[in-house]
Amino acid sequence: MNKNEIKKFAVLAGIFLAAYYIPLGSAKFSAAIMESFRLLQWYARNHTLPCVVPAMFIAGAIATFLSQASVMKHLGPRSNKAVAYGVASVSGCVLAVCSCSVLPMFAGIYTMGAGLGPACAFLYSGPAINVMAIFLTARVLGFDIGLWRAVGSIVFAVVIGLLMASIFRRGETRRMEGFALDEPPAARPLWKTSLFFLCLVLFLVFSDWSTPGNFTVVMNDGRELKGNVRYDTRDMVNFQVIRNGEAGEQVEIKREDIRLISQEQSLTVRIHRVRWHLAGVMGHAVAAMCVFWFTRGEFDAWMAQTWSFAKLIVPLLFGGVFVTGFVSALIPEKAVAGLVGDNGFVSNFVASFIGACWYFATLTEIPIVQALQKLGMAKGPSLALLLAGPALSIPSMFVIRSILGVKKTAVFVVLVVLMSTIVGMIFGTLQ
Repeated sequence: MNKNEIKKFAVLAGIFLAAYYIPLGSAKFSAAIMESFRLLQWYARNHTLPCVVPAMFIAGAIATFLSQASVMKHLGPRSNKAVAYGVASVSGCVLAVCSCSVLPMFAGIYTMGAGLGPACAFLYSGPAINVMAIFLTARVLGFDIGLWRAVGSIVFAVVIGLLMASIFRRGETRRMEGFALDEPPAARPLWKTSLFFLCLVLFLVFSDWSTPGNFTVVMNDGRELKGNVRYDTRDMVNFQVIRNGEAGEQVEIKREDIRLISQEQSLTVRIHRVRWHLAGVMGHAVAAMCVFWFTRGEFDAWMAQTWSFAKLIVPLLFGGVFVTGFVSALIPEKAVAGLVGDNGFVSNFVASFIGACWYFATLTEIPIVQALQKLGMAKGPSLALLLAGPALSIPSMFVIRSILGVKKTAVFVVLVVLMSTIVGMIFGTLQ
């Protein structure tokens, strides 16, 4: 029996065993299944269209309009390392996206000839070095943890990229032999291509613009709750109450019981309210460029590349989000907090590992960590979770494996978890 047949048998056997032993009568299992569907609905309603879809179009544009030689020149193994890793490690300052949304762009630059090191630096930094998240971390969790998160994220991106490039040096050398080194004549001036990509990126930034918490929910009976909306579905809002500046209990509120949801005014909130207008301006600019600057063949090739990335990535993301919702329901925050109450190796490792598996939408990791701290989580594990969490998740692991393979994905995950653990221990010891 060959490997493919063994895999098919393993899948069939797994389905049979699951169907045979699933505890359908367990209330905890039923609740976990419902949580999976709720998280999946929230992801589909609030995250797929504004963030994942634009990222797919950017990835398709990278594969269509950027030459392999150009990508290799700036991000390949033989490129200037200071430039390649410098650009890749601070990309999150522009792309305020989560781990899932950066994946299509990572796939685009990697398949076009970017070296494994710069590509992995971009993969980590994209969701980790979010300027808004860094400032919010400093304000809510303390200046010290915000500073360590900012510096640690940039250093992590470079170190992880360099280690990945070094560990898989031979394989990367063989991979680069299949890419073209001669750069073909440009179809249009550089400024046109640059402006096109700028508008695409700005569309993504505006459409996925996130705001901090400070929500007020007014119930039909007159009660008011202040806190953070963790996620919402068509008929329910998962709300984390804030009392006296500290995160409190989580409550699930039916939309029919809500009279009004409001948010404190700030610049980010005002931009959030007009984000679709700003994104629309960028979208119309991209459409005009397509009409006047690109041929029908180029446009068709762009759509074909975008569809290819969508077929590869979207099913894995949806499956990963479903699994994350199921696991999260089985492991509540109180159980997590009980394992991370000191600054030792085990506590920091557990925080890093859980952070790497948990799915965090942009900015939601901060109220979650705040709530865990109230339940007893130490400062070291708090930083470890913040360093590992935004960069990885179960959905992103599924996708990274489809792009890099099992071995490279495993090494990337291990590096993120171990480095987060070590830095968390150092930070906790200094407190």
